[in-house]
Amino acid sequence: MERSKMAEAESLETAAEHERILREIESTDTACIGPTLRSVYDGEEHGRFMEKLETRIRNHDREIEKMCNFHYQGFVDSITELLKVRGEAQKLKNQVTDTNRKLQHEGKELVIAMEELKQCRLQQRNISATVDKLMLCLPVLEMYSKLRDQMKTKRHYPALKTLEHLEHTYLPQVSHYRFCKVMVDNIPKLREEIKDVSMSDLKDFLESIRKHSDKIGETAMKQVPGAQDLVDFSPVYRCLHIYSVLGARETFENYYRKQRRKQARLVLQPPSNMHETLDGYRKYFNQIVGFFVVEDHILHTTQGLVNRAYIDELWEMALSKTIAALRTHSSYCSDPNLVLDLKNLIVLFADTLQVYGFPVNQLFDMLLEIRDQYSETLLKKWAGIFRNILDSDNYSPIPVTSEEMYKKVVGQFPFQDTELEKQPFPKKFPFSEFVPKVYNQIKEFIYACLKFSEDLHLSSTEVDDMIRKSTNLLLTRTLSNSLQNVIKRKNIGLTELVQIIINTTHLEKSCKYLEEFITNITNVLPETVHTTKLYGTTTFKDARHAAEEEIYTNLNQKIDQFLQLADYDWMTGDLDNKASDYLVDLIAFLRSTFAVFTHLPGKVAQTACMSACKHLATSLMQLLLEAEVRQLTLGALQQFNLDVKECEQFARSGPVPGFQEDTLQLAFIDLRQLLDLFIQWDWSTYLADYGQPNCKYLRVNPVTALTLLEKISREMKDTSRKNNMFAQFRKNERDKQKLIDTVAKQLRGLISSHHS
Repeated sequence: MERSKMAEAESLETAAEHERILREIESTDTACIGPTLRSVYDGEEHGRFMEKLETRIRNHDREIEKMCNFHYQGFVDSITELLKVRGEAQKLKNQVTDTNRKLQHEGKELVIAMEELKQCRLQQRNISATVDKLMLCLPVLEMYSKLRDQMKTKRHYPALKTLEHLEHTYLPQVSHYRFCKVMVDNIPKLREEIKDVSMSDLKDFLESIRKHSDKIGETAMKQVPGAQDLVDFSPVYRCLHIYSVLGARETFENYYRKQRRKQARLVLQPPSNMHETLDGYRKYFNQIVGFFVVEDHILHTTQGLVNRAYIDELWEMALSKTIAALRTHSSYCSDPNLVLDLKNLIVLFADTLQVYGFPVNQLFDMLLEIRDQYSETLLKKWAGIFRNILDSDNYSPIPVTSEEMYKKVVGQFPFQDTELEKQPFPKKFPFSEFVPKVYNQIKEFIYACLKFSEDLHLSSTEVDDMIRKSTNLLLTRTLSNSLQNVIKRKNIGLTELVQIIINTTHLEKSCKYLEEFITNITNVLPETVHTTKLYGTTTFKDARHAAEEEIYTNLNQKIDQFLQLADYDWMTGDLDNKASDYLVDLIAFLRSTFAVFTHLPGKVAQTACMSACKHLATSLMQLLLEAEVRQLTLGALQQFNLDVKECEQFARSGPVPGFQEDTLQLAFIDLRQLLDLFIQWDWSTYLADYGQPNCKYLRVNPVTALTLLEKISREMKDTSRKNNMFAQFRKNERDKQKLIDTVAKQLRGLISSHHS
């Protein structure tokens, strides 16, 4: 039962499914019916479905037949009308064909004209399109032509701007044209060409300023501002802009700085002969100034091409090399005028660079070093000047025959003498020509020192100290040496030495006027703390003392020359009753010499006279006691006594004023007492009073007395031997010989007791 119910249900479902499929077939496009039919064949009831399909087809055929039957009469009528229309249509066709033939015949020219019009319209469109394209291309071509013109005229920065516009604005609008591709491909080459050409211009610029640095620096040192106007900096600016636009600014900056550093080293290398002329130094300074004028202008007119650190680095290098070069080359300079000109040039050099903001303190410090060298060159120059003055001087008082001549001398040298002023013309100054000449040359030296201190930014005290120290060197070293050389000259005469003493005395007195002279030009009072004092007084005193010593030595040498003419016959028994000729001449020489000493300070003249007399007495004593003189007679001793008396007479005559009573005679006291002892043969008194403070022969040394006694003894013994050959030995001679032997023995006893 249940099974039958299930079968019935399945049959109903199948029937419903078949009905759905049939409806779908009826309503679905034939192209899409495949899947529907497939569902039928996939099922198991396709036989039943075919039955239902046949039934459905029969039903549709019956409906079609009913419809045809209903519309048949209308169909027949339509066919009839259609046949009628076919005849009319044939007529119409014939008419249309005829009309078409006529129209074709009539419209053939029109067609040709229309075809021509069509072609014209096509050409017009093409021309219009071409014009439009050309209008796009012409600006590109014009810009490219402009670019080539700018390249040709070396307007590289505008060319680069044009290239930028061409590349980014114009070429993209016509990028599909072949010529545009050629241009695009050529742009990097053009950029490189612009870079290369602008770099070439920069190299030319660098070479040009290297050559013209001298002129730039010369202009700057003359007028300072405006020197940079001599230079066309446009190549630098163009090249900088070009490299900046091309993104290579850093490369350009590095190249520029590297090249300028190389040029700086070349500029700072001085020529080997720079020290020979001022022009050598001037050209060297001009080049350095020119270099830094250019760099300073670049610093202030470009944004970062060079910076302050780079400039400061270059300046530090330049400063150290310049100072080293100046130290080396200035040391070769021996001309003070050149050193002074160099100093002025260095000051101008420093002041010029200071205007441009460069620190120059080290240059002024170095000038203080050159100041010492300048002082040395001045001292060498003035050594020659003093030498010429002293060599050419006649060492005679300056004669004047008129008031004009007198005023001229006192105008050159500060001298006042009331007595001399009262004397009538002609008259003489006490000093010779070299006094005013030396005095004026000292003032000239001070002026020369002052010139160097100008523009060094020194205080008055520093200038005063510099001048005084240099002047002291002039006095204590240069002038002192010159005077000493003259004094020690082999052929110097007593007259010259006397005049030198007089001259140095007056120069010593003039030192206070030199102090005043320095004070007047520096405005620094001598009483100011730390003010250096002049040592001129010491210099002239030393020279005077040297001259005095030389006078003493010279006098003694003259005396020795006269004494060499002495020709005593120590064996003579005859007496001339007059002094020896050589001694008379010697005394005459001394009188004339001491007459010249009238202008000398009294002490000097007295010392010279006493020294001469002492030397004469000593020399005469040496002649008497000379070892080569083995024997002498009492007669020879008498003759020698006459010469000593002549000397004593000279001493008593007062050849030089100022001696008290017989002071000068004391120079001959040793000789006098010795000669009196032998001539008077007063041995008993000598031997009895020896050692007493008031004895008559206090100045007679027993050794001297014994030496002279032995000479006489030898002569007497020799004479006795000769007399003994011809006659009997006389008793008085034997007694005298015995006395001599006794005295000699006693003298030896005194000598030995003295030594013990």
